[in-house]
Amino acid sequence: MNRAVFLDRDGTIARDVHYCRRPEDFILFANAAGVIKLLNNSGFKVIIITNQSGIAKGYLSEETLGEIHKKMKEELADEGAHIDGIYYCPHHPDDNCGCRKPRPSLILQAAGDFDIDLKHSFMVGDRQKDIELGKAVGCRTILVGTLPLIHSEGAAPDAIASDLAELPGTIFKLQNNPGEIVAGGER
Repeated sequence: MNRAVFLDRDGTIARDVHYCRRPEDFILFANAAGVIKLLNNSGFKVIIITNQSGIAKGYLSEETLGEIHKKMKEELADEGAHIDGIYYCPHHPDDNCGCRKPRPSLILQAAGDFDIDLKHSFMVGDRQKDIELGKAVGCRTILVGTLPLIHSEGAAPDAIASDLAELPGTIFKLQNNPGEIVAGGER
């Protein structure tokens, strides 16, 4: 079985643009490619899990989303990094679908497609719903950034990385110290 790092897209590896509608609006964080390359080289599958309700709301088409993701993959490839898979929910938040984070169907589909051991994998994001998703499927969870979480029972992250650059070190520490809370990349 494979290990994976499931990454949220907007606010985690790229600037969070209100309904990113065009490829030119998509901007990767400066350190995203280097971090993803380190994860690739460490044997992790790197998979994007993202809600894209702008499709249901008519702000962009699935074709345009494909162009945005093509740009993302090309920019990562220019730096020697790659994404193994991209899974997105195109539905409106009111649709009550099973694929909108924090619901688990996208991550479970990816786990099946890539033969992923969720217990030895990580869900990384900048929002409460990313942490809840990871917890729901048995992944270890890492909050990236400084947005406050509204802690509900069982939804606290296993670790906090103040920015994306801390992610590889945080993952390494969680692998070597399972069960310990890691904050800011430190035990």
